[in-house]
Amino acid sequence: MKNLFSNIKGDAFGGITAGIVALPLALAFGVSSGLGPSAGLYGAIFISFFAALFGGTSTQISGPTAPMTAVSMVVIASIIATNDGNVEKALPVILMVFLLAGLMQVGLGVLGLGKYIRYIPYPVVSGFMTAIGVIILLTQILPAIGYYPNEDTEFVKTFEIEAKTNLLSNVLEENVGEKTLVLDALNETIEEAKGITQLDIDNESRSIAKSKAKKPQSVIKLLPRALSYINWLELALALGTIVIIYGFKRITKAVPSTLVALIVMTAIALGFGLDYRPIEKIPSGFPVPNLEIFTNFNVGSVMPYFFTALTLALLGAIDSLLTSVVADNMTKTKHKPNRELIGQGVGNTIASIFGGIPGAGATIRTVVNIQSGGKTKLSGMIAGVLLLIILLGLSGIASKIPVAVLAGILLTVGIGVMDYKGLKAIPSMPKDIKLGPIKLSSEVLIMFIVLLLSTFWDLIFAVGIGLVISSLMFMKKIGFITAQSSDVKTLKEEAWEDEIDFPETLKEEVFIKHIKGPLFFGSTSDFQALAEQIPSTAKTVILRLGKMQYMDQSGLYALEDILLDLRKNGVQFLIVDLLPQPRYLMERIDIIPDLIPNDHIFENFNTCLNWVKENVKQVN
Repeated sequence: MKNLFSNIKGDAFGGITAGIVALPLALAFGVSSGLGPSAGLYGAIFISFFAALFGGTSTQISGPTAPMTAVSMVVIASIIATNDGNVEKALPVILMVFLLAGLMQVGLGVLGLGKYIRYIPYPVVSGFMTAIGVIILLTQILPAIGYYPNEDTEFVKTFEIEAKTNLLSNVLEENVGEKTLVLDALNETIEEAKGITQLDIDNESRSIAKSKAKKPQSVIKLLPRALSYINWLELALALGTIVIIYGFKRITKAVPSTLVALIVMTAIALGFGLDYRPIEKIPSGFPVPNLEIFTNFNVGSVMPYFFTALTLALLGAIDSLLTSVVADNMTKTKHKPNRELIGQGVGNTIASIFGGIPGAGATIRTVVNIQSGGKTKLSGMIAGVLLLIILLGLSGIASKIPVAVLAGILLTVGIGVMDYKGLKAIPSMPKDIKLGPIKLSSEVLIMFIVLLLSTFWDLIFAVGIGLVISSLMFMKKIGFITAQSSDVKTLKEEAWEDEIDFPETLKEEVFIKHIKGPLFFGSTSDFQALAEQIPSTAKTVILRLGKMQYMDQSGLYALEDILLDLRKNGVQFLIVDLLPQPRYLMERIDIIPDLIPNDHIFENFNTCLNWVKENVKQVN
């Protein structure tokens, strides 16, 4: 902290610039999440300030990001759906999940797990990031063309039966919880069901219709209908935003093009008195903590989202540490990964208490900060303070921003977040697996599996499945490569230098085998074949294990099986130069001393040879 004020001028300029860049994105991510622009702004304020203060990357600017918002959007929609479409009722549970994710990040940092995040395979990250881009694009098409499913009366009516079912189910669940006998609950439900009005059914139908706009597969089905209800004014505002964002970059990059687009298109909409759809009203004044998170806390309502919170925590960790690496490369410094995770966790925890959506280290904002002169933690703290000042002084003006403008901004974010590097590499990746007549690259296959599952099923399970498949593919490849270099199957092999003078009279009685390389699951089948290869005349087998550095459980039991089989045939084993790790395992399951006595283990071949000369009958 002693260097916090060593670069006040550069940090002030970097923080202010990064804060300006963050403003339109924070508002857009808040609207996209389903909690409104204020949630995005609150997240940006608190995460930026506290992640910088407690984090391990001096120049990092943090806040809501596209990946974190995409996952949050799914979480929010799911929790709202299980709470009868009531946002106020669902909000404490939503924020508790976000708070739990922040605490998990702190835990990851405290446990020192930050250094292991880098082991997540690139195809999984690539497929996930591209899926995030696709999800953002699909979910922002409808607001960009001014179509809102919950306002389409004809479309809403198609959900009346589902709405009635949901309302009846909710009443029944409440009564079952209160009644001892299910029959009593059913009778109570029938009575209360008579009180369900058409207004209740209509509200539930609109809630169901609204949820469809958050699911990519539903948007695809809705698109033909939506295109027949285009609001040309909203579309023009969105297209104008996109044109300015990409066009202004060609003129200069000194001023953030997203901010220019936000100001220009909002000014046009207001100046010409256009009949557009504004974002939700942003509350004025200092953010107030939502204490209902704690007063209405219910373990049962949060536990189903435990793994969702863990996914948010891990995703935020990956996102932040990747940005930290970018910052290191630009500043020639070295970040502290575990401390960075603690900082991100603290920021997300505090943001959730004040109603903000979760975030992570933001690459573009961090790069802008560094290029503008930011060098210390003060720059990130200044960015958060600037956003707070904007909230306190300009919330009224910000509430007049058109929804279509923010949709246009998010469409460019969706395009930008996709992993084009990974997509461009598809044709050049080696085709190392065969599915029937088709040859494919395992890396590309994993990327597309994660991409499709993330987009059309579940972001959380998609990453998990991608990690499992990647691990299996890795094990297969490493197993094959190691088995190729691990010599456990060759029967006829050249004698080592200290074996050249081995007595001819002992060669029929003694069989020498060299194990070179690890004995593991990928080489056990070859090793087991040794039992059949050993000459019937050989009653003593010398295993030279000085080059067998590692043995796994599969190799251990394969060795045990061979020892037991050959022992039945009167064969004894001698081991030369047994290394510590294999010996430890062999002692754990009593191969030593039950099957191989300690006096049959030798430090070198010469000692073993002397024992053989004294104890093995020589053939003249």
